[in-house]
Amino acid sequence: MKLIADSGSTKTSWHLISDSVTTQTDCETAGINPFFQQSSDIVKTLATEFSIPVQGLDSIYFYGAGAANEAKKQELFNALQEYFKTETIIVESDLLAAAHSLCGNQPGIAAIMGTGSNSCYYDGTKIVANVSPLGYILGDEGSGAVLGRKLLSEILKNQFPQHLIKLFFETCSETPAQIMENVYRKPFPNRYMARFTRFLSANIQEEAVHNLVLNSFVEFYQRNIKQYSQAGNLPVHFTGSIAWHFREVLKEAAEKTGFSMGKVCQHPMEGLISYHRQIQQ
Repeated sequence: MKLIADSGSTKTSWHLISDSVTTQTDCETAGINPFFQQSSDIVKTLATEFSIPVQGLDSIYFYGAGAANEAKKQELFNALQEYFKTETIIVESDLLAAAHSLCGNQPGIAAIMGTGSNSCYYDGTKIVANVSPLGYILGDEGSGAVLGRKLLSEILKNQFPQHLIKLFFETCSETPAQIMENVYRKPFPNRYMARFTRFLSANIQEEAVHNLVLNSFVEFYQRNIKQYSQAGNLPVHFTGSIAWHFREVLKEAAEKTGFSMGKVCQHPMEGLISYHRQIQQ
């Protein structure tokens, strides 16, 4: 049996597949990221939240947002091995998960747009080019964290129309003091800020909201996708909750910047299962 995991900043999706049929055993745990968690914290998360029986497990393929370099991959490997006691563990980036899911064994531009954002040119086998996302402070254009950060800034600096500011505080039940506390003093401010994309989605018909989202997506294309020479001839495929829920605005931004948008899927797991079934045949 093979265990596949796709881990973003907010959650980790796990799915167990056998040699012949896809099982119905799957679960979700909190996001696992060695940039924000120690190995002991990762093991604790698994011990508390992982719920799939894994007797007879042969291998684990873990794709994670924190698997950005060899040192972080090793941290993830150590934590997974400590919990699962399995020798064959492959740790790769969530970006390769997106490429495998969206492109299979064909060349393409693959992008993630969820709590964070990322992109690459994939040649059908490996990632050939990647513009560093830089995280929600220096980059992550178009991501949930950045959309939330921009929204909070507009609200707290009174840059939005007054009726939207009033609606925000009525529906989100947060005071300015609570927002500052969560952003600057509590863990995982990226997850916290990404929560406010629900307000953006619910009010996307408002000009100020639409423009905030559209301009953020235009930034994503201009600052990331534009750097791949192949993007002029290939559609840009997306996975992630933000891409899915704002796909119409994302398509508008693609047209505005001269790119072609390809497939959009909310979760990469279905494509990952197909990819791993194909390569094991």
